[in-house]
Formats: sequence, C-alpha cells, structure tokens
Amino acid sequence: MSDINKLNEYTKELNIELSDLQLDQFQKYYELLIEWNEKINLTAITEFDDVLIKHFIDSISIVKADNEEIVERIISGDEVSLIDIGCGAGFPSLPLKIAFPNLKVTMLDSLNKRIKFLDEVITNLGLTNIRALHGRAEDFAKAGNDREKYDIAVSRAVANLSTLSEYCMPYVKLGGSFIAYKADLNKEELEPGLKAIKLLGGSKPNIYEFNLVTTDMHRSLCVIRKEKSTPSKFPRKAGLPAKEPIGVAMKC
Repeated sequence: MSDINKLNEYTKELNIELSDLQLDQFQKYYELLIEWNEKINLTAITEFDDVLIKHFIDSISIVKADNEEIVERIISGDEVSLIDIGCGAGFPSLPLKIAFPNLKVTMLDSLNKRIKFLDEVITNLGLTNIRALHGRAEDFAKAGNDREKYDIAVSRAVANLSTLSEYCMPYVKLGGSFIAYKADLNKEELEPGLKAIKLLGGSKPNIYEFNLVTTDMHRSLCVIRKEKSTPSKFPRKAGLPAKEPIGVAMKC
C-alpha cells in the first residue's frame, strides 16, 4: 500500500520537511502521472516507491549543491525564476515547485500532449506562479521575451552536456546559473561540454556528486554560472544542437 508519508522520511535526509499540503500535492501528482501514463508515454517508472525516489527525491536533490548562491536562495524561500528545458512529465521542476513554493516556474516541452498533462497537474494541485509552454528550446530562446530572463535553468533531459548547455544557457540571466542533472558525467562528455560552456558564456562548472537517498544510484549536478551574454547565434536552428554538438561535431 502506498504511503506518501514515506516521502518525508526521504526528504529529511535532505534537511527538508514537507507539510501535509505538500505531501497531498505529491500524492495527487503521482496519481495523475499514473493515470495519464496509460494514455501517453510519460515515464517507464511507475511503482510508487520508485517514483518517490527516482523522480521526486531526485528532482529536489538540487539541495546537494547548497554551496551555490542560487541554490541557497531556493532553500531560503526567495522568489527565484526557474525554467525547466525539456521538462517531460515535469521533472525536476514540479517537485521543486511543490517543495519550494516561492519558485516562479516555467516548464518548456516540445510535445503538446505533455503540456496538457502538466496543465492538469497545475490545476489539480492548486499551484500558482507556474506555467507550461509548448515549444522547442531552440525556437523559444529566439523569441526575445524569455532570453536571458531566468535566475536558473534546469534540465534532466537525456542529452550530452554540450547539447544541454546550448539549449539552456541562452535562457539564463547574467549572474544566474544552469544546473544539469546527470546520472553520470564522464570525461568523454565533460571535455567537449567545457568548450560549449565557455562559448555560451558560462563559467567552469562546479560538479556535485552523490548517491540518491536510500540507494547506490550515482548522481551528478553540474552547476554553470552565467558570466557573459550568450552570443545571439545560439541556440542554432532546431535539431543542430543535438546533431552537431558544440565542441564535438562543430568547429569552435
């Protein structure tokens, strides 16, 4: 039998205590995720405990990077603007919004069916200062209004660091940060990623490594601070960041 109170046992290991309202919101989120997953492909992870740890706890494990100013601001309850690029079923942005209600969240995804799911979650959970937008990261950054607007960009998408940086860095304001959630970050991915980050206006990343609570599953948070404006030619047109990552297939 599922018991949402287990979630508080896990979050306490992250020095977070959830209220009854927050636990209820996570419970509703889980139920909607399972309901909608029968209609559209949202996640292969559906068992209750697995969702708690591999989706909810994984998402809010951003607190492991608490040496970073932007993460300290989130933890302290400041109003921080956050965009989740390629948000999928809402990870990590929705668990972050539930755990830290003062976040001002934008979720961007290229599949409209997922946006409809996210809209239903937002409505059912009674969340405010959060929106779900349908679009590609390459196109939306060119629109102007959201370029270099956010304190923080996050992504848990399955892509290499070079590609993720090109998707996300254009949205981060000067002095803000991009945080990439990675299961692992090896040398083969990191080296070309560093070239991309520098070209896109980012600092040398700080990498925080840890095991997901109660498991031996390795995780990395790659935190990149925005030091210079991203050149206007980035992101390149749709498809190129994935097909020709900066520092890998592109001359830079």
